[in-house]
Amino acid sequence: MRIVRLANFVTPTSGGLRTSLQHLGEGYTAAGHEPVLVIPGVRAGDEMTDAGRVITLPGLAVPGTGGYRLLIGTGRVAALLARLRPDRLEVSDRTTLRWTGAWARRHGVPSLMVSHESLAGLLDVWRLPPKRAAAIADRLNGRTAAAFDTVVATTEWAAAEFRRIGATNLRRVPLGVDLDAYHPSRRSPALRRTLAGDDELLLVTVSRLSPEKRPDRTLDALAALRAAGVRATLAVAGDGPLLGALRERADGLPVRFLGFLRDRREVATLLATADVVIAPGPVETFGLAALEALASGTPAVVDAASALPEVVGAAGVAVTGADFAAGVREVLSRPAAQCRAAARARAELFGWSDSAAGFLAAHGLAEGGVVLPGQRRPAAALGDGRPVDGAMGPAVA
Repeated sequence: MRIVRLANFVTPTSGGLRTSLQHLGEGYTAAGHEPVLVIPGVRAGDEMTDAGRVITLPGLAVPGTGGYRLLIGTGRVAALLARLRPDRLEVSDRTTLRWTGAWARRHGVPSLMVSHESLAGLLDVWRLPPKRAAAIADRLNGRTAAAFDTVVATTEWAAAEFRRIGATNLRRVPLGVDLDAYHPSRRSPALRRTLAGDDELLLVTVSRLSPEKRPDRTLDALAALRAAGVRATLAVAGDGPLLGALRERADGLPVRFLGFLRDRREVATLLATADVVIAPGPVETFGLAALEALASGTPAVVDAASALPEVVGAAGVAVTGADFAAGVREVLSRPAAQCRAAARARAELFGWSDSAAGFLAAHGLAEGGVVLPGQRRPAAALGDGRPVDGAMGPAVA
């Protein structure tokens, strides 16, 4: 089955969404399907990867977002979809790409939208009055739920805003973690000495440095801990529009800004070497970085208002009121070996193969591309292995 996936807000330096698209594509391929990912970029591209075919369309840069782009031109995207002839459509953008749900319905293609963010939460971050934010979120989420055959949420927290409007086409499928790439064995005493020395607590945050992620909270936690006499250093891995402001705010504090780490082995080593990972985002719908920390054997301190308590469970500490310093102290009060073992054990409950299987089930597909009972194969998209017109040629006419 050809599963065409559309996604916005994906860049070479983006984190969770890009990771999810990669691993789910690999899972779809392993199950015998043909994933095709369409994303925006600086220039057109068309390549085969381990996660399937990736088509890049020149996209519109979104000011102030640190490089995010949008797929624009409904006619252009619709023409590409017609050439690709999908058996299934999977969309990772509930707003600017909502129209593709109607396209899929007109062409007899079952469609699925993945809720990678909380609209209500983002509106709250943008400081809209709560009642107005809830009303806007409900209206837009209602349109999204009506546009697609299936809506997938990765946590119950993410599903709540759709349950509130009575959506009946909602499925919950958790994401996963690469348990081989992220492992406690990657802990590096040499890196620890480089970043913090042998006698200081090493705190780490891995995040896009953008307003909704609230990376400033990690600096507040570090300042509070040092004021309380805790010798601690913070390493920040990530890039984004707030980098300059954070550097200014960190003046006088032992903070190492590492930038975006392109090699996931570097990220894995950093997470395994940390004593505590802080995941400060208040509107995270899953939190892959926190789960990767657990897989690395490192406990995570997360915001209790987000979906992360569902993910980290007792292997982490959820704080209210953004008191991440208190959360770090709570972790330090526990036996370190037990904390690290519990973190790894929790992560082992989440695997990408299980996640891919869950997404395929949400698509109405079983392993190997079998159509499940009640799911018809669209006549316009046979999925019989015939090449798409212009396959591996230019993606844009």
